[in-house]
Amino acid sequence: MSSLSERLTRGSASTPSQVDHARRLVADWQLLADLAFADLTLWVPLPTGAWWCVAQVRPLTAPTSRPEDLVGSEVAGELAEPFRTAHREGRPLTEGEPDWSGATPRRREVIPVRHDGVAVAVLAKDTNLAVTRSPSTLELTYLDIAADLCLMVSAGTFPPQKLQDAEMSPRVGDGLVRLDGAGRATYASPNALSAYRRIGVSGDVVGADLADLTRGVCADRVAGEAVAAGIAAAVAGRFPDPMDVESRTATMLLRALPLQAPGGEEGALVLVRDVTDVRSRDRALLTKDATIREIHHRVKNNLQTVAALLRLQARRMTEPAARAALEESVRRVASIAVVHETLAGSREDVVDVDDVLDQVLPMLGDLTSIGPAAGTRRTGSFGELPAAAATPLVLAVTELLHNAAEHAFPEGPGSIELVAERDDEDLVVRVRDNGTGLPEGFDPAANDGLGLQIVRTLVTSELGGTLSMTSPPSGAAAGQRGTEVVLALPGAGRPRR
Repeated sequence: MSSLSERLTRGSASTPSQVDHARRLVADWQLLADLAFADLTLWVPLPTGAWWCVAQVRPLTAPTSRPEDLVGSEVAGELAEPFRTAHREGRPLTEGEPDWSGATPRRREVIPVRHDGVAVAVLAKDTNLAVTRSPSTLELTYLDIAADLCLMVSAGTFPPQKLQDAEMSPRVGDGLVRLDGAGRATYASPNALSAYRRIGVSGDVVGADLADLTRGVCADRVAGEAVAAGIAAAVAGRFPDPMDVESRTATMLLRALPLQAPGGEEGALVLVRDVTDVRSRDRALLTKDATIREIHHRVKNNLQTVAALLRLQARRMTEPAARAALEESVRRVASIAVVHETLAGSREDVVDVDDVLDQVLPMLGDLTSIGPAAGTRRTGSFGELPAAAATPLVLAVTELLHNAAEHAFPEGPGSIELVAERDDEDLVVRVRDNGTGLPEGFDPAANDGLGLQIVRTLVTSELGGTLSMTSPPSGAAAGQRGTEVVLALPGAGRPRR
């Protein structure tokens, strides 16, 4: 199935701004379906004269009248006449007789979706007539608000210009308050009353100035003024962003919407949800995240201290072998420190390996202190990996680069290439040089050099991968000399970018 934007574009009148308007409506229309106790479908005209259904939503507050999936279906001829009339005249149209043809009787209202003075689509509102009961005050209020919002859709003043986060916004069932043109509450649902009780409101909500009432329970005066200003903005016809109302006892998420239906009573709709537990978990996660990043920062500092002490000790050594061993230890400790430095600045337990290697390579002194000058270059992208995989990978790569510079160029300068290749979740790392190649009969599995032992341990034990080393056969042309080390790391982690 194509995306909503692609389906909208197929219509006969679909500029980018019109498509965006329809997308915002679909993002926010669960609210309208719940208030109207009705199924909603969005239809666009096709060049053939037929009408095509591009989106559908069912109410959470009533039984559906449209259990079948209508997205992708077309209507034409007499069945499409209400769509054409509403679209042409730019006004809501209620069909005269209920539809008794299906398993569920329903009545349909067709509402034009207007944007910048142009009807770009129509909204079909199908109400299930099988549910017969005396409506309560809550249901009558819901229907009254739904009627206002439908008129705003046909006038082009709903949905808001800014795309809302439908997952986080309060829903109709969470709590609803209706305000008049003066900002006073004329109705509050039982769930809304409960939410206001939890944040410390002891008096009546209905009849009160909701902006003043909400401001009075906010623990922070500045935040209280912002919430009150947001409610006042909705009464004045603007769409404020959702806001947290944090009191000393609880936290409530509040969303205010203007009700400015043409010819109707002006006011606002306020939706509220108790989010005390959610915000408490958010704060706990932030505290945990900050603690982890602080730990990485301190580990990095401690490792840098260890590296500095080893460097000082190396300078005092007179034995060349001992000095070289300490200098290698400095390099290894510093590589680990760079990984922890990256983690200290990240909000996730992942490492940008490319960024770490770009910091580690200059630390190797361009690989000149351990042999003739060797130029290095990196191609391909390692991407972001979990810290558990990034640390041993960086250490293994730096060991291989160090070994190549130390052993590959006894006769003069050369070049080393670091290549990263990805295949889905598998990672292949190649370290190539144009040096003298491997000695005759060299077996990497049996070699007891410390660098190769470290690489083998990291690759096989920590990363679950394999290590291989190859060189052209003896007697090959000079242009074919060199060594290639391949690290095959299956499932090293899918890159995050």
